[in-house]
Amino acid sequence: MLEFAILGLLHESPMHGYELRKELAAKLGSIRAAISYGSLYPTLRRLQSAGYLTEAGEAAPTTPEVPALTSKRGRVVYKITAEGKERFADLIAQAGPETYDDAGFGIHFAFFARTDQATRLRILEGRRRKVEERRESMRDVLARAGERLDAYTLELQRHGLDACEREVRWLEELIVNERSGRQPEGRKADGSAETSPHVQDERP
Repeated sequence: MLEFAILGLLHESPMHGYELRKELAAKLGSIRAAISYGSLYPTLRRLQSAGYLTEAGEAAPTTPEVPALTSKRGRVVYKITAEGKERFADLIAQAGPETYDDAGFGIHFAFFARTDQATRLRILEGRRRKVEERRESMRDVLARAGERLDAYTLELQRHGLDACEREVRWLEELIVNERSGRQPEGRKADGSAETSPHVQDERP
């Protein structure tokens, strides 16, 4: 997963180590906890050894976006190679069961803009099946053991079930959009859809 994310970010532009760490956190959002950032530099070294990355110099200690006390390895600028781009193309085209799990799906979804439509659709449908199975399992637990669960455990199960149902609805919306060739609607922080500035309000 970390290899995929690093190659994806460097495919967009070269970055120094400090910037790469920041972009990984921003790009991956809530799923970044699934990745050990202590493995970032070992992964970078491995990708270099494989010929997927190369060092393109070092950012000066006075570079504005790099804190003055950043270590030397945090200032090294990394650039993807032609082999690295081929490797990223192979990874982004994958749509197997590993892309349906929480972390795998999150990583691939973060790079959906660079993924072809057919692959996006396979991953979304696979993820929906995965979440539907989880939802049915939770429903079964509540039906069979609900009376034996204490109030807090029961509430936790209900919370998990609600989360599954929301995700299934979200995935179904995305699948409909993909099949019709539409991109997802932008969402504001409060969850409402973004409104185009060119759309007039026709209400009286």
